[in-house]
Amino acid sequence: MSTATANRTVSRVPAKRKPAGTGARKSRIQSRPKSLTDQAYSKIEEMIVTLELAPGGAISESELSAHLGIGRTPVREALQRLAREHLVHIIPQRGILVSEIDIKRQLRLLETRREIERLVVKCAARRASAEEIIEFQELTKRFDRAAKTGDYESFIRADKEFNDLSLRAARNEFSAAAMGLMHGLSRRFWFMHHRQTDDTELMAKLHGAVSKAIADRNERMAARALDELIDHIEAFTMNTVSTDY
Repeated sequence: MSTATANRTVSRVPAKRKPAGTGARKSRIQSRPKSLTDQAYSKIEEMIVTLELAPGGAISESELSAHLGIGRTPVREALQRLAREHLVHIIPQRGILVSEIDIKRQLRLLETRREIERLVVKCAARRASAEEIIEFQELTKRFDRAAKTGDYESFIRADKEFNDLSLRAARNEFSAAAMGLMHGLSRRFWFMHHRQTDDTELMAKLHGAVSKAIADRNERMAARALDELIDHIEAFTMNTVSTDY
């Protein structure tokens, strides 16, 4: 599917689907209680990242509320957060649109992401609590399973949890704020184009290497593994440019 095709698609709240299961036990990250706003955010963000809500499409606050079974106030707050992360645009008197995908903007994002995320993973390796280290170990195993099975839905969910855990473990509110604006856009771009190269196995392995380095409290290896991951994502993005244009 090309970027132009996705941008012409108008989003509709899809029918509910059963979560993809891998038989993996529920992680400590998933078991923590979430507020209704956090629940709404997580579900809508996943719908956008996995293109259930298509780029350029209109979405309805009331329809999302009914679909998710969550009140309109938490949904509205979740959408405001997604707007700050550039995944939706809230236009007065016009409604809410899922942001479109822009290749050049994606490349600029990666320039910034490399420098900030390198700091994040190094800080996480240094500052993670004992419980967080266990969570990184669990995520490393989940990435390994996703690499072996090629299960991209399991990978995309583990990736989201890894991103959130890394920001929490780094204990730097400034890098967390900056990275929070980039993760969703990066994950959606990969999801849109990953079938062109079928790189789920490699992406899962590269993420697993970063997670393992943090779990081992090895700052140098965490930074090196992160650079290898971003190198691959940049090459992936440039290949997408040559494919789509």
